[in-house]
Amino acid sequence: MQKAKILLVDDRPENLLALEAILSALDQTLVRAASGEEALKALLTDDFAVILLDVQMPGMDGFETAAHIKRRERTRDIPIIFLTAINHGPHHTFRGYAAGAVDYISKPFDPWVLRAKVSVFVDLYVKNCQLKEQAALLRLQLEAGGGQPEIGGALLGELSARLASVEEQAEALAKQLDGTEDGGVAATAAHLERKLAGLRRALDALRPGSD
Repeated sequence: MQKAKILLVDDRPENLLALEAILSALDQTLVRAASGEEALKALLTDDFAVILLDVQMPGMDGFETAAHIKRRERTRDIPIIFLTAINHGPHHTFRGYAAGAVDYISKPFDPWVLRAKVSVFVDLYVKNCQLKEQAALLRLQLEAGGGQPEIGGALLGELSARLASVEEQAEALAKQLDGTEDGGVAATAAHLERKLAGLRRALDALRPGSD
């Protein structure tokens, strides 16, 4: 299984260094982008688990960059965490969520909190990739075995167990965040729920007798 890629977008090299230091413990592939334009270029060729996007950048700012990302079919579902050194109040925060962010974090931020939030999306991305691989393997096995139910049943069971593990992680996260007033919590939880619901529907569609 390849490492997940995390896109770090900030026009200040020192900020990118700080993010790399914080996220290095996750042991994933960290990709730098010094501008919105550079980030969009990177997104043309690579798949990313999550994007950390600075709001205040010269030229194309974070909001405009996010708008471009969400307009592309290839990248619209990649979770975006906005990072900003300026807090203009709830209206500014709302603009971030309206642009498609799943979270909005003001600097200076707690390194542990940022790392924990990023790890959730990395785990979800990795599990999603594993499920897709298992689903492809299931189809190949069914074709090779002439659709034998015992083969399909075993692989479907493994897929279901993997998905259940992710669902348990998401439920535990929701319980930890329950009752907080952070607007990013609701956005993050909603994003996770949509992803998991889509995976569950895809899995159910593979079961014998489904349309």
